[in-house]
Amino acid sequence: MKEVLEFLKQLATNNNRDWFTNHKDEYMRVKARVEDFTGQLIDALTEIEPEAAMLTPADCLYRIYRDTRFSADKTPYKDHIGIYINPRGGKKSEFCGYYVHIQPGECLVGGGAWFPEAPLLKEYRNEIYHNIEEYLEIIRNPEFSKHYKPYWQEPLKTAPKGFPKDWEYIELLKPKSFVYAASITDREMTSKNVVKKLSGLFRILKPYDDFFNFTLEEHPELAVRVSNRR
Repeated sequence: MKEVLEFLKQLATNNNRDWFTNHKDEYMRVKARVEDFTGQLIDALTEIEPEAAMLTPADCLYRIYRDTRFSADKTPYKDHIGIYINPRGGKKSEFCGYYVHIQPGECLVGGGAWFPEAPLLKEYRNEIYHNIEEYLEIIRNPEFSKHYKPYWQEPLKTAPKGFPKDWEYIELLKPKSFVYAASITDREMTSKNVVKKLSGLFRILKPYDDFFNFTLEEHPELAVRVSNRR
């Protein structure tokens, strides 16, 4: 993965179409390497998520081209590579899966519910409220808390509507996004043991994903597919 990080580092400082066109062959080699890497991660994940065997790298990889139509940032390319291995429907499914972010100095593995729509967010909050002991057991598990930290949750300033403001664990209901992530160093990402490292983190993350996926299984009408959420 060393060549992947090096390409992304160069792209970050040369984010324009002329440079990318002149380095298209290099990008195609990087793309092939990432596809192979994704296939290895899928194979490793099937040990704990058998349904992942139905996925292909194309089901899990995001395009490097940015959609700049509604963005003030007009740089044409992403400075990272995103891999979302979601055994239940691929990268567009509302079910929780396993996200791998590849970016020099900012690699990570993440999971959980990424900014769900309001009806689903409400159900997730209800699930935490009514099953707080189970939720605490997951996030306070020593192995989980050693690696995973809350990530990009954008919590409300006050208690969400319908929940008691004086509840002991009200802070756990305020996030708009129930995501946890584990940081990966560049050295770890370029190690020959990286697939083993990430598959171990997938295993630790699974109970957290399962907690929210159980809610979706009970409310399948909320399991809508999305196209450009990530």
